[in-house]
Amino acid sequence: MKSVNTSNIHFTPWHLRDRTRGLRHDLAKTIQSNFFYSFLFLPKHKREAIIDVYGFCRAVDDVVDDLVENDSNGGGENEKNLAHAELAGWRAELDRLYLGRPEKPLALKLQRVLERFPMPQEYFEEMINGCEMDLHKNRYETFDELYQYCYRVAAITGLMSIEIFTYHSPQTREFATNLGIALQLTNIIRDIREDASRDRIYLPQEDLRRFGYSEQDLFNHVINDNFRRLMEFECARAQDYYDRAQSLLPEEDRPTLTAAITMGRIYHRLLEQIKQVDYDVFNNQIRLHRPERFLIALTEWAKAGVGSKLAEETSR
Repeated sequence: MKSVNTSNIHFTPWHLRDRTRGLRHDLAKTIQSNFFYSFLFLPKHKREAIIDVYGFCRAVDDVVDDLVENDSNGGGENEKNLAHAELAGWRAELDRLYLGRPEKPLALKLQRVLERFPMPQEYFEEMINGCEMDLHKNRYETFDELYQYCYRVAAITGLMSIEIFTYHSPQTREFATNLGIALQLTNIIRDIREDASRDRIYLPQEDLRRFGYSEQDLFNHVINDNFRRLMEFECARAQDYYDRAQSLLPEEDRPTLTAAITMGRIYHRLLEQIKQVDYDVFNNQIRLHRPERFLIALTEWAKAGVGSKLAEETSR
């Protein structure tokens, strides 16, 4: 990895602590996640806005995650009905939000975000639709079906984010969409074992058949030539979306999209790790340690020339 000239960037552990101070406890997972490192050097108003938007995404996602965590079969009908009702409550809250009458504390925060960074209600509704898919769907027959899921739970998040990062070229929306798909495909490949333990298989059934790898093989963590060919295919597909995103990144918007670029770098490194362990995601933990994630973020933000701005902010 290239060394980074940090001579113009003055920060201490206290600076990092200041940037996390006051964040909501229920966003702890996000703070510790890859997303946090991408947003670390955003201007304060954008960083706070993105945290509030991701707070909504996590709140909706947790409705389904809690159900899945409590029952490997996806929960009983009563639990599913409760989850559907809670998601319906979020849809109603979105209607109130866009009418200027939000009630939930999180929606009140979103109201302030939307005053500064307008974005369509459809984005938030699609996120709910994507999470809701997990209530009644644990297999995907084709990649087209999986693409819809990835679009709703990941690409939409990217489209929300760029409204906060700001951009000029309409092509940036295509960049965000393709990057979101790439990130979610990487998640799916990395989390095959964990998802299978919950009776969830996101890899398209048509792909399993194509490479002669059965669901039972997956449940038994079988690693053979068929599995490696399957994984090579899935990784190549994810790589294709990273490549598309890179090719669609407008040069004029690159300076304001550093957070998105950083996220892409971090997740692409995870994809590289999967290849380096010969696709054995059953017996290897695929993750980046905090120093590595921080260094990737620092590298990308240094390229964007944030040193003097960061020094100015930390001196206040």
